[in-house]
Amino acid sequence: MKQIGKRMLELVLFLLLLSFISFVFMKAAPGDPVRYILNIDDVAISDEQIEELRDELGFNKPIYIQYWNWLIRFFQFDLGYSYMTSQPVLDELARKFPATLTLTITSLIVMTLIAVPIGTLAALYKNKWIDHVSRVIALIGASVPSFWLGLLFIQFFSVRLGWLPSMGKGTFLHLILPSLTLGLALSAVYIRLLRSSLLETLGQDFIRSAKARGLSRKRIFFFHAFRHSLMPVITIFGISLGSLLGGTVIIEVLFAYPGVGKLVVEAIVRRDYPIIQGYILFMGLFIVIINLLVDLSYRFLNPELRLKEVERR
Repeated sequence: MKQIGKRMLELVLFLLLLSFISFVFMKAAPGDPVRYILNIDDVAISDEQIEELRDELGFNKPIYIQYWNWLIRFFQFDLGYSYMTSQPVLDELARKFPATLTLTITSLIVMTLIAVPIGTLAALYKNKWIDHVSRVIALIGASVPSFWLGLLFIQFFSVRLGWLPSMGKGTFLHLILPSLTLGLALSAVYIRLLRSSLLETLGQDFIRSAKARGLSRKRIFFFHAFRHSLMPVITIFGISLGSLLGGTVIIEVLFAYPGVGKLVVEAIVRRDYPIIQGYILFMGLFIVIINLLVDLSYRFLNPELRLKEVERR
């Protein structure tokens, strides 16, 4: 509980710092949201109307006053309203987030189904043909950009064969191509990570002791070696989960998938500051929570950490 309380304090300080930096840089970026709101390029608008809207939105006030006003609303759980849709930012993010979360989960499932068996077999049969195949897969996966892989999938499975849809969100079929694109790109990292972690663990003294006690090879592998080797994998897994939630932007735009990533790209183009600020804080909060859960999982995977905590008490 003490660790969780400390992390919660760090979380508040992190969000304050993140909100201030993002707010300042967002205001300093080129572009004028007033032009998009009033649609100046298509309709004749007077200077008086422009200044009136600036005053209404608070753009004419000093930036520290703007940030202070935003911060007061933030502590009231109010992230403002979207300039484009006039809907609350929290509602907009909550409406799009389930789609991004679904894409993230399916991508991680694809990654797990590829990386775990191949990485495990590569470690068990070191320098055999399966190990060489895993190296080739990892090399290709690390070398090919995800957006280019997505374009290949669209060209082959959607345009030529017509098997799978390439745009939008509806049925499970709409998830296959973007999930494969993200999952294959991730699996390259985890194949090599799991292989090296397993090989290092299999050479540890406690594995040799387990063999000397006559434990079966299957029990040694699954209940000792595999569990112990998951610690570095889970560390990277937490980073991957956070980066997937915040980094599916390119894939969502490529496949016209209506998630949070596509929403924030549209917000950046239209200078929709409340949506951009809300997205940054939402992703920052989610990543910190994921890292906290990863740290807590170490206590379950490594009994030595629990013993050290007991000794400190």
